[in-house]
Amino acid sequence: MRIDHIALWTTDLERCKAFYSTYFGATAGAHYVNAAKGFESCFLSFESGARIEVMRTTTLAPVTAEPGAHRMGLTHIAIGLGSDRRVDELALRLRRDGHPILDGPRRTGDGYYEAVTLDPDGNRIEITA
Repeated sequence: MRIDHIALWTTDLERCKAFYSTYFGATAGAHYVNAAKGFESCFLSFESGARIEVMRTTTLAPVTAEPGAHRMGLTHIAIGLGSDRRVDELALRLRRDGHPILDGPRRTGDGYYEAVTLDPDGNRIEITA
């Protein structure tokens, strides 16, 4: 078994697609719209085979959490870059482009090398080596 994908609500599909494409090399799939349900989505695929489904709704009211909130359930996504150097470079690039770096880059107590940022919807993203 494997996890096929995770899904994230967003208020702006294009902004979300641009973030994951620009900083993590995701490739956006076809745009799906179900007008009857007020739903649209797009799958973002990564070279490793991992996928994120970004979704927007006009009929539901997803609960908005404070950006970066530590919440029960899904609390972060970790994206591995392969080296400490790549973590440092991406963290610097994100910071220069105005995205917050909440922690790191640093070596954690359990041996990870990571930095933590937020995607445009406030979801915590761990950038790991």
